[in-house]
Amino acid sequence: MKKLSILMLAICSTAIFGQKVSDYKYVSIPEKFDDFKKSNYGLEIFLAKVLKAKNYVILPISIDEWPSDAIGNSCNILISNVLNNSNMFTNKVVLQFTDCNNKVILESKGSSNIKEFEEGLADALKVALIKVSTSNPVAMLPAKNQSSNSININNTTQSSVQETAVVAPAAGNYSNGKVDVQKIQIDANQFILAKSGSSVPFAIFKTTSKKDVFIVKLADNNMTIGYFENGTIVIDIPQADGRYSKETFVAK
Repeated sequence: MKKLSILMLAICSTAIFGQKVSDYKYVSIPEKFDDFKKSNYGLEIFLAKVLKAKNYVILPISIDEWPSDAIGNSCNILISNVLNNSNMFTNKVVLQFTDCNNKVILESKGSSNIKEFEEGLADALKVALIKVSTSNPVAMLPAKNQSSNSININNTTQSSVQETAVVAPAAGNYSNGKVDVQKIQIDANQFILAKSGSSVPFAIFKTTSKKDVFIVKLADNNMTIGYFENGTIVIDIPQADGRYSKETFVAK
């Protein structure tokens, strides 16, 4: 009986924590892979094409066009990335998929002896994609609150924002005392604050050329700025008199 209990626990643990890429329906592909500064060499297009053939749904770049079950639960989404591991003689890539808690679900390597960058990198990615099974979605667990690494992005803002020591807020739940929201990191260039109990984003944050400062689109379509400040998320909320009020969202 004890052995049976241990076996059942092991099976349940695998079901809860052993997520596979094929468990997911939605995949987010960034406009620009960080390892390819000048050009993606068409890798984002090739990746989307192959994943669609494997029955995955590729999310649009604009969060406004996402289906409600993707906006409402970031754990329904896999974030894809392609790393450049090439050398002088061989085009090599590393294909990565991470979940809503920044855990790597799959890392697959591929290489090609084709010398031309665009053709060779696509051939290497084709090899890496062999490990990706056809989508067979299952119910996802909710996002966990956890500390995250500093977000590797470049952002911009108005000169009125002071330079301070910045601690990037982790994914999780935040509140300004009036509204409870969940921070959902979409990719390196954007994240959303989703209002609790609603599939409509409270605010959409997109990077600028200034680190840790963002262009923000609010639910009422007003555009403003936001930034990180000592582990909190700050939004300049436009007022009727033309001034701005500072709304600070603190981790719960």
